[in-house]
Amino acid sequence: MKKIGKLFALVLALALALSLAACSSGGSNETQPPESEAPGTTQPAGDSTDAPTGDPEDPATDAPAGDPVTITVGATPVPHVEILEKVKEILAEQNITLEIKEFTDYVQPNNAVEDGSLDANYFQHITYMNQFNEENGTHLASVAEVHYEPFAIYGGKTTSLADLPDGAQVGVPNDATNEARALLLLAQEGLITLKDDTDIYATQLDIAENPKNIQIVELEAAQLTSRLPDLDVAVINGNYALDAGLTSADALAVEAATGAAAEAYVNVLAVKEGRENDEAILALAKALQSEEIRSFIDEKYSGGVVALF
Repeated sequence: MKKIGKLFALVLALALALSLAACSSGGSNETQPPESEAPGTTQPAGDSTDAPTGDPEDPATDAPAGDPVTITVGATPVPHVEILEKVKEILAEQNITLEIKEFTDYVQPNNAVEDGSLDANYFQHITYMNQFNEENGTHLASVAEVHYEPFAIYGGKTTSLADLPDGAQVGVPNDATNEARALLLLAQEGLITLKDDTDIYATQLDIAENPKNIQIVELEAAQLTSRLPDLDVAVINGNYALDAGLTSADALAVEAATGAAAEAYVNVLAVKEGRENDEAILALAKALQSEEIRSFIDEKYSGGVVALF
């Protein structure tokens, strides 16, 4: 009997041990991941959409397409700032913010593009820009040809070119390219004769004949409108004339909008060399040459500004 009792106890103990071992093995299997999900293994194709698409530590991989962009452009008030205000509306639809900084001179906006404080400028014609580069060692480049502003002669003390007195004072811009342009207009009207009436770099030394002995008074282009009452007449840049409320109807003579003049004096969007293909700059150029802007120029300026695209 004792032997049977001992045998029974031994069998019972063995059964209990096997039961505990089975429970322990089952718990271990539940906590281990399936082989296909083990670290370092490839996810099944059906689960690929659950994987992250970019590195959360790398903002470049997570940045959405069409991020907002801001570009800053320098311009003189009329017509350039007015045109850019319309362009701003077009660019806003492309998630591009256009900031416009006004200037009243022709030097600072070029220096600002050169030093990078402006992304671009829009105020000058191509001949002035090229001359500025040559004289100042800057690296400005044209991205888009936009419009042409005919030069005009406006009356001050004298209200008719036929009545211009001997020794009359005639105001002209004092920068080289615009002074040459003024001399060409005076030659066009027969007030002087130049050695070469096609020389866009003419100076006073190139005057061959001056039958009325007119005195050429050199002034900053921006000052010509305010000094007009002190002069007999003045040759004034289109943008400054418009800014002062002068129109082609007020002019005593207007520069002939021939192919040569338009080509030499077309106003351009300028950037520093190397930025011509920036996406935001190209978007700005495209907007400036849009049909919407052409219509705006034609309707607002009535020939004082002529779109050339």
